[in-house]
Amino acid sequence: MSENNSPKPPRYPDHEKLLEWRDETGSVHPVRTPADWAKRWEHLRQGMMEIMGPLPEDRTPLDVKTHSTDDAGSHWRYRIDYQPEPGDRVPAYLLVPKQIVGKLPAMMCLHQTVQIGKDEPAGLGGSANLHYAKELADRGYVCLVPDYPTLGQYTYDFDNDRYISGSMKGIFNHLRGVDLLCADERVDSNRIGSIGHSLGGHNTMFLATFDTRIKAMVSCCGWTPHCHYYNGDITGWTGPRYCPKMKDYLGRCADVPFDYYEIVAGFAPRAFLTVSPIHDSNFDVEGCRKVMSAAKAIYAMHNLPENLVGRFPDAKHDFPPDDRKAAYDFLDRHLKRT
Repeated sequence: MSENNSPKPPRYPDHEKLLEWRDETGSVHPVRTPADWAKRWEHLRQGMMEIMGPLPEDRTPLDVKTHSTDDAGSHWRYRIDYQPEPGDRVPAYLLVPKQIVGKLPAMMCLHQTVQIGKDEPAGLGGSANLHYAKELADRGYVCLVPDYPTLGQYTYDFDNDRYISGSMKGIFNHLRGVDLLCADERVDSNRIGSIGHSLGGHNTMFLATFDTRIKAMVSCCGWTPHCHYYNGDITGWTGPRYCPKMKDYLGRCADVPFDYYEIVAGFAPRAFLTVSPIHDSNFDVEGCRKVMSAAKAIYAMHNLPENLVGRFPDAKHDFPPDDRKAAYDFLDRHLKRT
């Protein structure tokens, strides 16, 4: 793994206090305008890179290859792979509606931690409640459904790559997936969103933090503040698939140099919907409620409070039908309008 030379941002002892930013001396300043908030948001990105490693700047040819084409009813399902960087290929599905009038909105559809990977969102196995790529393609979206490293058909060795974390590798792969969608002549590059459940839920959020081409996002069962994750035991985040440097903060979750308060608020004014079930044993709903409440101030500052939406269904770690429909309607409002 490569070393991380990203700048260290000022420390924020209380991430919930979003209406302040700190300069390089640690002095506190009020956040009164979007320009003030932009300083705090940049510190968030620096804090994430301190833990996840730097975002690579190189963009080599994607060299997209199509391996098969299947008729999936109202859409075509192409089995493809693409090259995010030399020596690596991401297996993926590209779902394309058969009815195309003008340029279409598009979605990154990111799967949960499941061995079949991309097959589940594409509707080829797993839980019917997680077939969101298939359902969105049926609604008229071009959908890219990539495998996450080590899942699905994606063989990968986290111990011998250039990344400090699997999370940053995921971010880079998904960002290159957005490049793929933007290059597709059937896609309106100004109307791209991302959706995911669990692993795919927080990867949607990580992608949108580093790629503002994502205009609308839905995260289901994907997150909670660090100190609400298993009562502050962040061990689950420290594996190679995620963020090994989080081991440095075991027993002191509040000191992690970024948190979901800044991540969610940083989406403003873009559209964000969370589906956070009240019985999710992975991601505590009360932490999600606290973040959504705090982030309202930043969305109000951008004069778009309606772009921040939380749904808290009476369910476990799942994406129930009513909430999927609400999520799709939300995406339609933000990505299908002209």
